[in-house]
Amino acid sequence: MNLKQWAEREGVHHVTAYRWFREGKLPVPARRVGRLILVEPEAVERPTGLTAVYARVSSADQKSDLDRQVARVAAWATGQGRPVDRVVTEVGSALNGDRRKFLALLRDPAVSTIVVEHRDRFARFGAEYVEAALAANGRELLVVDPAEGDDDLVRDMTEILTSMCARLYGRRAAANRARRAVAEATKDGPA
Repeated sequence: MNLKQWAEREGVHHVTAYRWFREGKLPVPARRVGRLILVEPEAVERPTGLTAVYARVSSADQKSDLDRQVARVAAWATGQGRPVDRVVTEVGSALNGDRRKFLALLRDPAVSTIVVEHRDRFARFGAEYVEAALAANGRELLVVDPAEGDDDLVRDMTEILTSMCARLYGRRAAANRARRAVAEATKDGPA
């Protein structure tokens, strides 16, 4: 595996990995072959256990996107040499802490690797804490596309307001109340 692929897999920027290689601080054996830097295949340790693909959409009208999401993530995982042992799909908000299938996946010690397409499929906020807890147990979370799909703060605020309104006023009117609140807050422009 080349150094850039190794860096992406380990969650390290490729420039940092190259600097570590130059300084002799790379934590795995590597060698230069022409212009490439190859990480020794036996040095790449992977957790033993099952690999699960987790796919999630926010609402029932997006259910058709689940199959496409699973296909993309499973293709990426097998391309990385990781056989997919389990596929878990769910419909629910990333802000919802009661996603039963997601929680069951986290609780299952047999699953050593969880693969998701985007970090927000896993959790909208606090994903780094869950990743750290998984790593402390010798497990890992792999994100196919680590770049955020949308960095839109207004969308995040809308989701937070929707969640809060749903708890306060009930689920039926929560989305409308959140939209009205955001529209009212942005109507006058920045203060």
